[in-house]
Order: sequence, then structure tokens, then C-alpha cells
Amino acid sequence: MHTKDDFLSGQVLLIDKPLTWTSFQAVNKLRWEIRHAFDIKKIKVGHAGTLDPLATGLLVICTGKMTKQINVFQGQEKEYTGTFILGSTTPSFDLETEVDKSFPTEHITDELIHSTTQQFIGQINQFPPVFSAIKKDGKRLYEFARAGEEVEIKSRQVEITEFEITKINQLELQFRVVCSKGTYIRSLAHDFGKALKSGAHLSSLRRTRIGDFKVDDALTPEAFIANLPSK
Repeated sequence: MHTKDDFLSGQVLLIDKPLTWTSFQAVNKLRWEIRHAFDIKKIKVGHAGTLDPLATGLLVICTGKMTKQINVFQGQEKEYTGTFILGSTTPSFDLETEVDKSFPTEHITDELIHSTTQQFIGQINQFPPVFSAIKKDGKRLYEFARAGEEVEIKSRQVEITEFEITKINQLELQFRVVCSKGTYIRSLAHDFGKALKSGAHLSSLRRTRIGDFKVDDALTPEAFIANLPSK
């Protein structure tokens, strides 16, 4: 069990973020629980890499002096698993918004699906989703999107080292991706649909690894809190 001094001097906490939680909520919850458990007035707590509310999985949370390592952890390779839905798109590229367009899928074969993944291996240019937390002119992109305002988004170079479709169930594709910092899996889903001359959107996402940190070694927020001393 960690002590007060452990958290103040610096810890790296591996948390399995629940569905619908924001990364910010997870950090705030743990900070409050740590302060409450040890009567700490002030402690630095931050996370290394945001997960969308509709994503689950590994959140690396740092306390105390270990917050200085956040940029190092953020820059490390990440692994994700999840599900794409073929034949339709959404404005947010995931389930945050409703389906806005449908596309033909009759021409898509298993062989075409597997071979198309190769187009995305290596360094690629990717447009972030308009529903994202990237800042432009001092505002988050999703603020423009939710207000219905048009905004120009620049592409960015990212690297995908592994991309495989692990299961095909009609229009539902399960995948695994290993990628660099800054890669949007929602954008990958959207671009993959276009490459298939159809459409696609992300229906589930789980981060399984950041560098050497694995979600298999992570605790749920509830399990982490249960390990703290109770008042």
C-alpha cells in the first residue's frame, strides 16, 4: 500500500479508464481521493495521454514529482484495440454523433479488407477529427463543431507500425493498431472506410498499452480507491 510520502515524491499509476469518464474526471477523482485519504492540501496529479469519453483502457496517471515525466510517457508508442462499423460515417467519426451518411458495402471482401490495411502502415498524413480537443485560435475544435462553425484543419504526420483486422463479422471489424503519439484512431476508421470506397466509423476503442505500460497491470478507479487508507 502506498504512503503519503510515496504519492508526494511521485508515483506512476496505471488506471483502466471506464466508459463515459473523461480523462480529466479520472485525474480529478484520484487527486481528491488521495488528498482525502492522507490529509494532503495540495498535490500535483496529471495524465499522460487523453482518452475520449467513449474509449476505455490504459490511462497513465502521475503524481508529485513524477508529473515531470508526463511528456516522456506521452511520446511513447501506443496500442489500441476496438471495432469499426463499415458502410456509414458520423461527423465525429465515432458514436458521439449520429450516422449522417451511408455507403455501399457489397463490393467489400475479406481479402480487400485485409489488403487495405497495408495502405496505412508507416508514416501517413492524417486529418484530426473536427470533434477533437485540439486548439485552434484559442478554442477547442469540438467547440467549433458543436456550434456548427466551419474550421480549417491541417493534416499531421503520424506513424502506424502495426494495423491488423483481427475479426470480421459482416459490417463489424475488430482491429489492433500500434501507433505513434498524436494518432487518431477515429480518423483511421474514417480513412479506412474511404480507402475501401465506402465509409466507416469507430464504434469502440480500448487502449491496451503505452510504451511498456500495459492495461493488464492497471486498476479500475474503484479498485485503486479501495487500496487507499479509509477514514
